[in-house]
Amino acid sequence: MSSNPKHFKELVTSICAAAVLGAVVLVTQTDVISAQSSNFQGGAPQVSQGPDDARYIRILFPAGVRSSWHSHTWGQLLMIEEGIGLHQIRGRAIEEFHPGEPFWTPAGVEHWHGAHPDVDALQLTIYEGTVNWLEATTDEQYSGLRTRPQSRSSN
Repeated sequence: MSSNPKHFKELVTSICAAAVLGAVVLVTQTDVISAQSSNFQGGAPQVSQGPDDARYIRILFPAGVRSSWHSHTWGQLLMIEEGIGLHQIRGRAIEEFHPGEPFWTPAGVEHWHGAHPDVDALQLTIYEGTVNWLEATTDEQYSGLRTRPQSRSSN
């Protein structure tokens, strides 16, 4: 059985092209980080992260997805860019936020955030330091009474 040099070159070229394409896909997708599934309930959000020490992250929470309870060593600034977001500080009512409405959670304050049960939420989050992940946000907690912050309400 004799080997055909033309077929061999095509095979090597195809393998090299596939390797380069795979590398390009991996390198260009490094800004998309899969969230740890144990820290989110109801599904998995998609996370894009900025390059600085401060975390500038866009998180797409599909409807019904929310984080576990957690706190931040520096605090966290959130803003809903699209959809309807929910946020709760432990011991308080769940607040509903709409696009363009920023909200701040101070350092060390336990909270969770995510999407409305029926509407996706794209949120921008900015924080520094570390995140202290706590227990999962239960369905009962997530389904609690929701309010609109008075300073944001159109009523």
